[in-house]
Amino acid sequence: MPWQRAAVIIGVGPVQGLGATLANYCAQQGLHVFIAGRSADKLKQVASVIQSHNGSVTEVVADATNVHDVKQLFARVAEQQCQVEIAIYNVDSNGFAPFLATTLDRFTELWQQNTLAAFIFAQAAITAMLPHQQGSLFFTGATASLRAKPPFTAFASAKAGLRALAQGLAREFGPQGLHVVHVVLDGVLDGDRARTQFPAFVQAKGEEGLMQLTAIAETYWAIHQQHKKCLDA
Repeated sequence: MPWQRAAVIIGVGPVQGLGATLANYCAQQGLHVFIAGRSADKLKQVASVIQSHNGSVTEVVADATNVHDVKQLFARVAEQQCQVEIAIYNVDSNGFAPFLATTLDRFTELWQQNTLAAFIFAQAAITAMLPHQQGSLFFTGATASLRAKPPFTAFASAKAGLRALAQGLAREFGPQGLHVVHVVLDGVLDGDRARTQFPAFVQAKGEEGLMQLTAIAETYWAIHQQHKKCLDA
């Protein structure tokens, strides 16, 4: 019995969020989608939307910073005889604080969520994909990974670490058939978080001033399908 193609997405939150949109889009392309996040209620809501579009989905409650949780996530993938075609690290934890007001605990937490957890996820995803010598590993990045701007210095430090991790993995595992991608989202996403936390900003920007979730998902998929001759060795 052939293994079913699958996508594994960690960092899935509200229905109107990038993780959920990526999951729904991958499901519409015929992949069985494993959605992982810390909220069982949010995962159920996202799963219901995917199933309403005739998509196939498995919900896994998991904390990306917990090695055991991530290992269990990929164990579920293997148990269901699925082959990981796409793995997406979509965890994004931001922090607003002037540098001298940033506590050691908060700096560490941002590093754990944005960088360390990406390392944990990447090891599990690459281990699953290497035997097949194919697959795409995505890291959702931010403008801060390229330039730090106060009062988000701690966040930028963590995102820069994520970018460096992705670049190293791309060079190490590209020759072995894996496509490793760090996606810089240079703008505000038109999702639940922005509309809840920054409603005045969203209204001022208007629809054309925000990044549309479905358009981003389409771009991820286009990158996944990118011809090998277009890749930088």
